[in-house]
Amino acid sequence: MASKNIVVIMGGRSSEHEVSLVSARTIIDNINTDIYNIIMIGITKDGQWKLIDRIGRIEDGSWTRSHSSAYISPDTDKRELCIIRGNHVEYIEIDVVFPVLHGMNGEDGTLQGLLELARIPYVGCGVLASACSMDKFYTKLIVDSIGVRQARFVGVRRKELKDMEGVISRVEAELSYPVFVKPSKAGSSQGVSKAGDRDDLVKALRLAAEHDSKILVEETIVGRELECAVLGDGIRVEASGVGEILAADTFYSYEAKYNNADSRTVVDPELPEGKAEEIRKNAVKIFKALDGFGLSRVDFFLTDDTHEVVFNEINTLPGFTSISMYPMLWAARGIGIKELVQRLIDLAMVRYD
Repeated sequence: MASKNIVVIMGGRSSEHEVSLVSARTIIDNINTDIYNIIMIGITKDGQWKLIDRIGRIEDGSWTRSHSSAYISPDTDKRELCIIRGNHVEYIEIDVVFPVLHGMNGEDGTLQGLLELARIPYVGCGVLASACSMDKFYTKLIVDSIGVRQARFVGVRRKELKDMEGVISRVEAELSYPVFVKPSKAGSSQGVSKAGDRDDLVKALRLAAEHDSKILVEETIVGRELECAVLGDGIRVEASGVGEILAADTFYSYEAKYNNADSRTVVDPELPEGKAEEIRKNAVKIFKALDGFGLSRVDFFLTDDTHEVVFNEINTLPGFTSISMYPMLWAARGIGIKELVQRLIDLAMVRYD
């Protein structure tokens, strides 16, 4: 009989709510139930915490109408989950939490802060790494300090868009069209677009502003999209091989990622000599600079003309769907999904040592 309680948290208030549910289902299916009793918590799109009593309710969405609530106590002495069913209140000791929340209000350090307050072991990066990695602008500032090549950029705040002409002039003074426009803290390419001229830039800035108060405008890097998975405790860190994204769209948009069957991922693509190792080394270097822990996927470009490795972004809680690169990269290295999930849980259990 399982002796430890693992709480899997999914859903959330971000634009990646649905992807989170799919990732969570994959993880739940691969947790060793001989060791762990799985308790599932779903966070609705409006922020309500619900107990999910059956796995089938993840798929049919009925968990959002549950009358049973579940909350994690911030009290360090308790490490408890409080479950409320009508007038009945139950307290369950928590051994470890697996937060499967992509994007804002889950991957950005907010939930990690709660778990740190409670001193509950949890999978994945801590508050600092999560917050900095979620905010692409601050990621760039840190990566600049370690000398890794990345796309040139201009930061814009939503309030600055009241003077759209001023913003456009600043962007055009630093960058040439086409440019990519991204919400600083959105994930799964939500709100990201490519602008080829002034009119496109205005539309792209307004779209990005719907997703975040900070916006990143970047130079366009023409090249192959490559990804590397990392796993470790921040000191001892392993890098997987390199995977390649073959996007069906002009870039790897949310639509291309999840709704276009023509988008493909390739594990261990053929690359110029030494480039795979350069990517692997840079992935570990960036992970450590951001104080990473547990897991991350680090994304790069390889330029078409000069074969230069250019850092793109880091994801501290990458997807675990059937098309997600992170588990695919480790599977190619002989670490299957069950072993990968267990290793992540094992790392969580020693994070306070």
